[in-house]
Formats: sequence, structure tokens, C-alpha cells
Amino acid sequence: MIDKITLERIELLHPAVRQEVKNIYLNEIVPTLTGKAICRLSYTLRTFAEQDALYAQGRTKLYDTNGKKLGKVTQAKGGQSIHNYGLALDIVLLRDTNNDGTFDAVSWETNIDFDKDGKADWMEVVSIFKKHGWVWGGDWTSFKDRPHFEKTFGHTWRTLSPKHNNKDFISGTKYVNL
Repeated sequence: MIDKITLERIELLHPAVRQEVKNIYLNEIVPTLTGKAICRLSYTLRTFAEQDALYAQGRTKLYDTNGKKLGKVTQAKGGQSIHNYGLALDIVLLRDTNNDGTFDAVSWETNIDFDKDGKADWMEVVSIFKKHGWVWGGDWTSFKDRPHFEKTFGHTWRTLSPKHNNKDFISGTKYVNL
């Protein structure tokens, strides 16, 4: 099943990866996940302000509006995430728990085979992205970020930041955050 929210989020990615991700999603991920779960891109491009707000969670913003204690979400401040340059995405699996086609529950489980094809659905998505040269955060040694994938073309946030500030790398990205 094609997730319209994912298609909208793909359009926010940097033009250098946008069409590739759209093709991966439509031609590989959607046909691969045939059971009670679909893949949604939960994050693609994130503005510096959005990144700073996530960084604040569990640090300076300790509780949500309902009084629930917040944990740390990210280790990166605004400008320090590959998401800020449109070259990263995060995934989540959405499950249809009552067979009504609404996909009403989220799952970050990496070992569940919702479509009963003998392979964990999460890892099927990981294999597809890795086949296309994307780096998976689940392979990182310093910390694991299993929802995260990035294609940086050899850049780091430290080399992308000055390009962003000089407006020579994000041309075509659908936001201005200067």
C-alpha cells in the first residue's frame, strides 16, 4: 500500500536524492511489504528550528504538555544533522492491527515478520536502502539509530553547514532556513 504522507515527505528531500528515494519507495519497499505493515518515512528534511526543538527534549524541555517526562531524542543541534540538509530520512512501520486498512499502530521492531515471508519487515527495508548505497544508523558503532538512513555524498554536517550558509548546496530544497 502506498502511503501518501510518505510521498509528501519524499518531496522535501534534497533534489540529489529525491527521485531515488521515490523510486526505492514505490518500486521496492511498497511491493516488498505485503502484509499487515507498511513503511512510512517519519522524517525527511528537518529545519534547524525543528532540530533544535528535538534537541531540547529531555534537556531543557523536560515534560510534554501532559506532564509526561521527555527523554532525549537526538544528539544533534540545528545544523548538526544530515536531516537539516535533506539527505537523511527516518522510517517507522505502521501496522494494521484490526484488518480495516487504517494502519493504526506504530512499530520500531526490527525483528518482526508482519507479512510472514520469513524476513523481518524492518530488515527488508534496511536491505533495500543499503543496496542503493544508503548508510543505516543501525550499523553505527558509537550509538544505534535504527530508523535513520542517510546518503551524504562524502559530506558531514561540518562540510554541509558552510555550503548551506553560502546557499551553494541546498538549491531546489523546498524550504529556506537562513
